[in-house]
Amino acid sequence: MNTPLKWSRLDCQALLRFSGLEAITFLNAQLTSDVKTLSPTHTQYSGYCTPKGRLLCSMLLWREAESVFMMLPAALAEAIQKRLTQYILRAKVKIEAVSDQYVMYVLSGKDSDSFITAQWGIEPLRPHETTLMGAIRMLKLPIDRHLIVCPKEEASLVQVPFENTGPSAEPSHWDLLDIEAGIASIGPITQEQFVPQNVNFDCIGAVSFNKGCYPGQEIVARTHFLGTVKQRLIRAQLQTTQTTQTPQIGDKLYSPTFGEQVCGQVVSVVHHPDHTHDLLVVLQTASINKNDATWGQPNGIGLHCIPTPYPIPS
Repeated sequence: MNTPLKWSRLDCQALLRFSGLEAITFLNAQLTSDVKTLSPTHTQYSGYCTPKGRLLCSMLLWREAESVFMMLPAALAEAIQKRLTQYILRAKVKIEAVSDQYVMYVLSGKDSDSFITAQWGIEPLRPHETTLMGAIRMLKLPIDRHLIVCPKEEASLVQVPFENTGPSAEPSHWDLLDIEAGIASIGPITQEQFVPQNVNFDCIGAVSFNKGCYPGQEIVARTHFLGTVKQRLIRAQLQTTQTTQTPQIGDKLYSPTFGEQVCGQVVSVVHHPDHTHDLLVVLQTASINKNDATWGQPNGIGLHCIPTPYPIPS
């Protein structure tokens, strides 16, 4: 990504905090990633599945001492907290919604590393590295992106320097960064639509095939060890006109290769004033290889597929 410095407050995401002697063991038995390997200096993408291996939610995890923070779409936070609470039973775990205690910001652009170093004296981090600056946590994410999480009472220490660089970016800033990084966000519309491999969670460290059981583990593992993944996440762009509808999350995709049969679905989308649209889509791999997918209906507007910034197994 080669963009000027941009920042925005991240209100589309929520925070849950898991604490207690068994918090890490509990999460490891519920999520797709190996939470036991999560260190205080690194972040981890993860997912939460149904017993049938279908994703209910995607999230980002980081650790502070024996507590784990989970950042997830705000629209799902309450339901996911309630569902996970049902499985605590006698485990020594406490789940708290702490979004009201913190403010989250995202800073992006090719100069974001140098800006943070100049402003706070922090050496550039590598993707998925994280560090504390007092009570403020800095997290480096793909690509040229920093997540900054700070207590509400210290928000001005972050926001004022950002405001000095210019006005806040548009609300879709975070979504566009996820699209450019090939990171799928599972929300209310796409819940229970995909197994983790469909959205490339196996490519970004969000699923482990070497740990113990978790909901849906048998199906996820079977997909990995016994079969090929027939649908994969891919970036795409679409051009509409002023008089046509715009693509939305959940819209169906088609391909001449599959005739009238649906061959994919829109996972994320960001609209631009010139009627271009950046998307993440899940498509049949045969359609990805031919780059012949269309949006909305067979023989509809063609998608232009763009490779993800990480390799995908063939």
